[in-house]
Amino acid sequence: MKILISNDDGYQAVGIHTLAAIMQAFGEITVVAPKVHQSAMSMAVSLGHKRLAYKPLPQEGPGSWHYLDATPASCVKFGLEYFYEHRNPDLVVCGINHGTNSSTAANYSATLGATEEGALNGCKAIGVSLCNFSPDADFSVVEKRLPGIIRMLLDNWPEGRYGLFYNINFPDLPDSEVKGVKFTRQGRGHWVKEFQEWDSGRLDHYSPVSFFGSRSDLPPLEEGEKGYMMIGDFVDDETDGVAEGADHSLNEEGWITITPCLLDRTDYAELERLNK
Repeated sequence: MKILISNDDGYQAVGIHTLAAIMQAFGEITVVAPKVHQSAMSMAVSLGHKRLAYKPLPQEGPGSWHYLDATPASCVKFGLEYFYEHRNPDLVVCGINHGTNSSTAANYSATLGATEEGALNGCKAIGVSLCNFSPDADFSVVEKRLPGIIRMLLDNWPEGRYGLFYNINFPDLPDSEVKGVKFTRQGRGHWVKEFQEWDSGRLDHYSPVSFFGSRSDLPPLEEGEKGYMMIGDFVDDETDGVAEGADHSLNEEGWITITPCLLDRTDYAELERLNK
């Protein structure tokens, strides 16, 4: 099996190294990851106005490693273009993301954006996340549970489904406390108080320096500018007032969630209603 791996936390992140170690049991691994952290880029691509720096990483492993100074979706495009004849690996796996990609976080996620890029090109594609934002997160529960989940999904993958991909989220728990695995839907929610005045003292919690670089890398504010940071508090938007059965709610209860997703955003019920 030929497997392309990417992420949005950058090639140095613990999560992608853990994923490569897991996936080497399934076949031949090629990793193309962003040079630096690229969170919340969704399916953004690095268009032609920007020169993209590429570098092979022979010191990394297992498998063949490379970085591209580009968005995660662009990294998958690059991997498909240069490392696979006819752009056809057997599987694209993205992650393991440091942080949850459940509920509407999935709409912003660059981990899932890279996963979608694989699905867009006709590949089987899976995104994997752990509900822990720490750069030193413990991925042992993923190491133990993910191989079985991958085998189950591959053995039961429906043929001919355009744009299908899976979003897997692991709770931040030791394996002994995980309740099991559930197939579920994406939750609903939004963020409030999203823009707050810049406070470097809060940066370590929300944006680990090991991902984003030194605070000294920030350009100085120009005259008349004021600094803000985007943080926000999550609020459930479940229409019945209960998030029961949604991915983020099940993660909080201790379940691993698998959400089937589609590239096609057409609301077919509304399309039928309009045509009537």
